[in-house]
Amino acid sequence: MKHATPAYTKELAGFLAALEPQDLSAEVFDRARYLLLDFLGVAIRGARAESTAPVHKMIERLGVPGCSTVIGTKLRTLPGYAALANGTAAHAIELDDTHNAGSIHLGVVMFPTALALAESRPTVTSEAFFTAVVAGYDMAARTATAVQPKEHYLLGFHPTATCGVFGAAVTASKLLGLNAEQMLSAVGIAGSMAAGSLEFLAEGAWTKRLHPGLAAQNGIQAAMLAAEGFRGPSTILEGRDGFLAGYSKHPIPERLIDGIGESFEILRTSVKPHACCRYMQGPIDAILELVCQHRILPDQVRSIDVAVLEAGWPLVVEPRAQKYHPQTIVEAQFSMPFGAAMAVIHRAAGLDQFTKEQIQSKEVQHMMGKIVMSKDMRIETNFPEQWPARVTISLTNGRIYEKTITHPKGDPKNPLSWDELVAKFKTLAPGVNSDKIISQVTNGCSPASVASLCALP
Repeated sequence: MKHATPAYTKELAGFLAALEPQDLSAEVFDRARYLLLDFLGVAIRGARAESTAPVHKMIERLGVPGCSTVIGTKLRTLPGYAALANGTAAHAIELDDTHNAGSIHLGVVMFPTALALAESRPTVTSEAFFTAVVAGYDMAARTATAVQPKEHYLLGFHPTATCGVFGAAVTASKLLGLNAEQMLSAVGIAGSMAAGSLEFLAEGAWTKRLHPGLAAQNGIQAAMLAAEGFRGPSTILEGRDGFLAGYSKHPIPERLIDGIGESFEILRTSVKPHACCRYMQGPIDAILELVCQHRILPDQVRSIDVAVLEAGWPLVVEPRAQKYHPQTIVEAQFSMPFGAAMAVIHRAAGLDQFTKEQIQSKEVQHMMGKIVMSKDMRIETNFPEQWPARVTISLTNGRIYEKTITHPKGDPKNPLSWDELVAKFKTLAPGVNSDKIISQVTNGCSPASVASLCALP
């Protein structure tokens, strides 16, 4: 007898549709506010990025009026366009949050979606706003873990885009007041919008930065269509021709609903202290600790062996020629040799280090030549729940120093404190009314007013 496929999409969407503020703990709300502040910092700074300007110009040229803020500008437009711009801006500087098990950037999808809609619906309460965001985090993270990030990467897909659109559809559905049946259709519609190619790696193109913006915009559109009665497939995730079957050779559908309601994926989301790919964060932490502790100078280094997680290998290690000779900032953001060189030479790996000047520096190029990247099964054991790193620095005097990092800085088990996060925000957002924004976020004030504070006066 043939057994019916479990209705995973329906069960997950039904649970998230029914989620209410009283179902969330104080810890979950605190984490949501924490990640909102992190998002606002990267969005404000990212609004100044070279890759964001064309998006702003496109929206300005369209001249479509609305009440949703395009962060860092005087523009106000329709929610979908604002979400596109703000998601793209926030992903431009590689300092946005990352869900560990899903290897997915969630805040840059869910917060642009929620802020844009909150401004168009000023009666949305802070509690409803954060509940919608938490639900979106769960939807996208569970989809990413079910498709398996490593398998997804091998097929050339970027989970922030492909899985993020499902989360955006859920967040938008909740803020638009959709019922469970309508939300299920919104998720089904989003399945036909799930796109995001890793080909940006080939030339250091800007399309990765566009991915969360597109996911947010499409999620809003999917929910709006569902609100008007448009129907999507109710088995979009687990169906024969559904998302998991098409986007992974080895999906694990059960992960869509494992432990649902016991905890929330927003609590398993990390923030970044370094302005580069998440797979580079742990190795950079280890190098920084060694060079600072032992006062290692660049000219004392003979070689540095960096063990990189296998899942990150195609992102930050291969192709070797490009990773050892990055030509653009995007390529540098995904070059383990470059990140390692920054940590040794400058004892930092922030926005001031990921620049064209550093890419062209002969000192940096020389140091990159000393970086050896390797695989080490010892760090694979507990991935993706843990993102370990191991680094060995050999000096010209024969001394050898080794460091293993279990949880990179910013991980929920090695977090940035609220004070450290506030410091990160102020660094990223000079010139804005930072104290007022921080107060609005931490005190749970109107989401719409928070977004408007991030526009140019």
